[in-house]
Amino acid sequence: MGTSASGDRASLKHVAALAGVSVKTVSNVVNGYAHVTEGTRARVQWAIDQLNYRPNLAARQLRQGRSDVIALAVPALDLPYFAELARSVIKCAEEKGWTVLIDQTDGLVEREQFVLDGIGGQLIDGLIFSPIALGADDLQRRRDTTPLVLLGERVYDGPADHVAIDNVAAAREATAHLVELGRRRIAAIGDQPRPTSQTAHLRRRGYEEALAEAGLPTRPEWVVEVDQYHRADGAAAMRRLLDLPEPPDAVLCFNDLLALGALRQAHDRDVRVPEDLAVVGWDDIEDGRYSIPTLTTVSPDKHQIAATAVDFLAARLGAASDPPHEVTAPYTLAIRESTAGRRS
Repeated sequence: MGTSASGDRASLKHVAALAGVSVKTVSNVVNGYAHVTEGTRARVQWAIDQLNYRPNLAARQLRQGRSDVIALAVPALDLPYFAELARSVIKCAEEKGWTVLIDQTDGLVEREQFVLDGIGGQLIDGLIFSPIALGADDLQRRRDTTPLVLLGERVYDGPADHVAIDNVAAAREATAHLVELGRRRIAAIGDQPRPTSQTAHLRRRGYEEALAEAGLPTRPEWVVEVDQYHRADGAAAMRRLLDLPEPPDAVLCFNDLLALGALRQAHDRDVRVPEDLAVVGWDDIEDGRYSIPTLTTVSPDKHQIAATAVDFLAARLGAASDPPHEVTAPYTLAIRESTAGRRS
């Protein structure tokens, strides 16, 4: 921190006095204005170096009405999908000179409402938010005017830009892949009983549509609900499926952690993957590329999701007044060993 001769933090006035110029001239040099002579600029820079002067960025940002800080609020950072998404958001924000604050809501109504009501007061310029407990009505009642971009499937037709993948289409494609492999007893792990669990409901819908198109039954015992999307939940669900009199020969898991838990349980029960059981996950987290076998998965374009969200915020901060956008981000089905087997 810069200090003056008296020991106080160095200010523009201190630099101006030492350089023998006006405060305005020092300000022009600090802000990079061109209309300063080279001799004056060199003298001011010498004084800045002598006093170790550092600009008061908070004051400058207050004058500009911007902090160059945005926030990202997600349900859980211990879910790798959100950790990887956060990394992409940070990288895209850095390209615009922004810093990202990250908040974890745990999917709780009160925490999501706190975020919606104005996280950080005047400290942030914009918010990227992935809610799972709040709905469209909650967003319509929002009073905070901070620019907002929504991620995920929970909210549609709300008063904010929204970026999501087509979960129904992706689940339908993943299930159809299992059908094409000749699997006929196809289970699903990851449905959730809560009405707010929109993502799970959409993925189940796509799964059921693909089965119907293939003329295959949807059997209630082959659809296992979970409370959380963690490895232990996937292992417990797979245990239930393998204990059935007629266990499945394939399973679609609604995220990769569930799939990794299912893979472990299959291994413990001497069920061969993919010979006896084909497994598909969702999210394409890094762990799935190194599991044994490697994991076939629905792969959302996380970088594109992050880049689109950051670009939307930049447009709103630039006073864009067009209606909110609904953007469907791309995805692919990454086919790996858990369905295709090891390739020689």
